[in-house]
Formats: sequence, structure tokens, C-alpha cells
Amino acid sequence: MAGVVVDPEAVGGDGDGGGMVVRAVENVRFRSVWGELNGAMGDLGTYIPIVLSLALSRHLDLGTTLIFTGIYNAITGLLYGVPMPVQPMKSIAAAALADPSFAIPEIMAAGILTAAFVLFLGVTRLMNLVYRFVPLSVVRGIQLAQGLNFAMAAVKYIRYEQDFAKGKSLGRRPWAGLDGLVLAIAAVCFIVLVNGAGEEQHRESQEQEQESSSSSWRRRLAGSVPSAVVVFVVGVAFAVARQPAAVRELRAGPSRMRVVHISREAWKQGFIKGAVPQIPLSVLNSVVAVCKLTRDLFPERKEAASPTSVSVTMGGMNLVGCWFGAMPCCHGAGGLAGQYRFGGRSGGCVAALGGLKLALGLVLGGSMLRVLVQFPVGLLGALLLFAGVELAAAARDMSTRAEAFVMLLCTAVSLAKAFRKGKIPPP
Repeated sequence: MAGVVVDPEAVGGDGDGGGMVVRAVENVRFRSVWGELNGAMGDLGTYIPIVLSLALSRHLDLGTTLIFTGIYNAITGLLYGVPMPVQPMKSIAAAALADPSFAIPEIMAAGILTAAFVLFLGVTRLMNLVYRFVPLSVVRGIQLAQGLNFAMAAVKYIRYEQDFAKGKSLGRRPWAGLDGLVLAIAAVCFIVLVNGAGEEQHRESQEQEQESSSSSWRRRLAGSVPSAVVVFVVGVAFAVARQPAAVRELRAGPSRMRVVHISREAWKQGFIKGAVPQIPLSVLNSVVAVCKLTRDLFPERKEAASPTSVSVTMGGMNLVGCWFGAMPCCHGAGGLAGQYRFGGRSGGCVAALGGLKLALGLVLGGSMLRVLVQFPVGLLGALLLFAGVELAAAARDMSTRAEAFVMLLCTAVSLAKAFRKGKIPPP
């Protein structure tokens, strides 16, 4: 992709083709097989609900989205060598779910316009200036708000039944059943038992000699039991059990791709209702915050993701995929936190997820929707909860009163905007 040409150092190379190939292969090498596969499941708590909602309510082509997002995952894994996520653009998705007239052409127009703006900032290296001048306390405020947003959405998924086609909660979730409250609570307890509070930062993890026997036991357990993979496999099994007829309705072969026709009015509405609210979120959360979080989580690879390269890959992938009806996507700090939380430590994590998406998109296409709609939502809530906690925990390094004040002010403003747009359920 264009990101390799513009910013070859993003893959740790010096521009030499052979060296970049070697580096790309090293980027997708698993640090731990179960850890990387487990981490690959860590972002599904956001990906599945948004894509499922748009597929049911706005007829987003699930097969096409799976294929393109699978390719995006594979490319980002090769380029960055860290679990760089591929997530749906949330403001555009929110606009589509809130407005019935905001259909596929408007969604794709919003994605293309947002991508073009971010790509422009990347190729001109203006994004480096944004990255340099945005204070860390502002970024931490955005991360804390996004983490709390995820956690509150997760609690909503666990407590209430969801109608993704209409984008709203229904009645309280029953205790028993294949998508009951007991199942969701059991999943949360299982993840806590296996993963505990999560792995500390790199420098803290070096102090293994001082570990207690209990934390050492938990570390060994987390390395041998892939909690997110177990939760996902159980969810698939329960989805089939809830609606066995859905398996017989699966059809072999990919969806038929078509170029989306975007009218002048669709461009206008896509810009006003989709791109305008999405652009600030993409710049701050999908570029600035994700680059800073990459440096926090992977200090030994602090140059792995530069603002320029992240802008270019995000812009480039949407300028291709959106024309064919794939959901507009970005690199979100929440996805990175979720995949790291469950064990993702290399580009192999997201490359494996990309391979799974690509295989499902090519083999089953849009018919996957028949099974996916039966996936227990409470289990998605369990995965999303820990992704939110991991992201919010990044704010713990604000040590001075002034930094904490700015961070909390940004968090309050971000949450207020989310309440106003209906992204967070009121207490």
C-alpha cells in the first residue's frame, strides 16, 4: 500500500526492498501462538455489533466488508509488527443508525471524504505537527472517555437484549438461556480468572524475580488458556444451537462486488452528517491516540507506527474499499488496547484475524449474517468490557494535578458529546 512508499521506516526498514520483506515477515511472527490468537479476538466486541447493526438496518454487504477488512488487517500486521486494529468508523456508523435516509451511498461518501482528508494530512506530514502539539493529557482524556464508553456499552450488552437492526436495547436479559445473563457473567468471571488485571507495562514485566507465586500462576494460566478464543468458540457454538437452521442457509462463495454509485446529494449528506463529525475523531483517536498508545504498550517499538504511516494506511484502505461497499474503517486506540489486553503482541495477531475474515468472506460471503445474528450478545459485552478497561487504564500515568484536570475535562466533554448523540445509555 501507499504507506510503504511514503514512510518506509514504518516497517522498520530503510527503503531497501529485500530488507522490508524480511522485516514484514518478522512483523507477523507469533510471539506466542495462543497469545496472538487470543488477542485477535479482543476487538470483536466492537467490530461485530457495529457491522451487524449496519448489515441488518442499512443492508451493508457483510461478505464484502469481511474481505476488505481482512485485507486491511493483513496489511497492517505486515507493516507495523504490533496488533494495529481495524475498526469501523464509529461516528459514521452512528449517523447511519440514527438516520434512515443515511444509506450505503452516504456511508461510503463519508468514508471516502474522511479518508481523503486524513491521507492529505499524512502525505503532507501535517499529521506529525498535530501529533507533536496535542498534549498527552488531551490524548489521555480521549482514551479515558473511549474506554468508559466501551465499558458502559458492554454493561448495556450484558444487562439488556439488543435489537441491532433498530440500534436499540430491548427488555432486561433473562438469567437463563443460550444468551442469558448467567452466560455473560460466567464469561466475565472466566476472563478475570485467567487474565487477572492484565499484564503490566513492559518495564514492570521485567521484574519477574519479585513476582508472587499467585501472579506467576496466573501468568502461566493466561499463557496456556486463550480466554477470548474460548469465549468466541463458545459463542459460535451457541449461535448454531440457538438457530440450527441457519447452518443450512449458508451459501458457498463470496458476495458479488459492485461499485457503489454515489450521487451529488449523497456526497453532500455524507460530508455534513458523516465526515464532519468523524474527521476529528479519526485524527485524535485513530491516529494521535493510537500512535501514543503504541509507544506506551511497545516502548521497544516506539517508531513502529508513525502519524504519517498510520494516516496513509487508514486513508489508502478506505479510498479503495469504500467504492465497493466495504464499511469505512480506521485504526482505533480501543481496538489496540483490546487486542493487547488479550495477548496480542505482534502483527501476527491482526494478520491471523485478517486471514479468518478473508476466509469467511470468500467462502461464505454475506450468508454468514444468518449465523452471526444469533451470536450471544452478552459474550460480546464481556469482550468489550475488558477492551474498555484496558484503554481507560492508559490514563493512569497523569501524575500532576494540572494534567489530571485537563484529562478529566476532555473526558467530560467527550462523554457529554456521546450522551448527546445517544452512543451511551443514560444511567
